[in-house]
Amino acid sequence: MSEQNFDVLKLENQICFPLYACSRQIIRKYHKYLEELNLTYTQYIAMMVFWEVKKINVKELGSRLYLDSGTLTPLLKSLEEKGYVRRYRSKEDERVLLVEITSSGKALREQALSVPEKMKGCTKLTKEEAVTLHQLLYKILSE
Repeated sequence: MSEQNFDVLKLENQICFPLYACSRQIIRKYHKYLEELNLTYTQYIAMMVFWEVKKINVKELGSRLYLDSGTLTPLLKSLEEKGYVRRYRSKEDERVLLVEITSSGKALREQALSVPEKMKGCTKLTKEEAVTLHQLLYKILSE
């Protein structure tokens, strides 16, 4: 078999690798701003959902964040220990675990308001390129 047959295995020919590397690089850039809020990146994106919807069941939260329950459970436990959310069972169906933002979690929103502005310059993309990339990434996620 010729060496050319193995080109599909070259790292430079993979779409997944630059996506993975970019994701890690951008999350690393978030770190310094989120440290001020005492949040990890995953906690930050979860709080973004809570700031928007106030209360959500764990299954729906996992779906919105593309996270499984093995990742969500420690994440929510940590946010609850920080006083930002409260977990409880649904009165209608005890199998459903609900999570609701607390007043401390709501107050954190004001502090987080500066994060997106600080992150704007983290890439060399034009606004149009950023919009296109956003659309393409969500197209991949929808598959």
